[in-house]
Amino acid sequence: MREFLIRILINAVAIAVTALLIPGIQIANNDITTLLVLGLIFGLVNSLLKPLLLLLTCPAVILSLGLFIFVINGVMLMITDSLAGARLTIEGGIFTAILGGMVMAAVSIVLENVLKLDDSAKRAQAELIVYSDSRGKE
Repeated sequence: MREFLIRILINAVAIAVTALLIPGIQIANNDITTLLVLGLIFGLVNSLLKPLLLLLTCPAVILSLGLFIFVINGVMLMITDSLAGARLTIEGGIFTAILGGMVMAAVSIVLENVLKLDDSAKRAQAELIVYSDSRGKE
């Protein structure tokens, strides 16, 4: 639960930074409540729809050497815009959303690394613990 709340905060900060940097992306009233609601909506969209879209567009992702993921991130931002009502506005179409998705991904990566939320590091640590436990029982 704690990690979920931290991810909502990360999404809220990423949306705020994106709105500051990209001229076509606006947040209705730039207060913390709106940002947290947007972070929650974006987190839910990402966790529910992104895996399905990645599966359906796997050939495009492979053929573009992973660059199509930027398009998927833009689509996730557009879906968040449509679900958020007047809280988030993306003007300029899909290209603005793709650019916003790139900024959001960069901010999220930095914040996740600063806050030590990297899943691969946790997995490696868990594997190390399991490996060391199994060696001690031999």
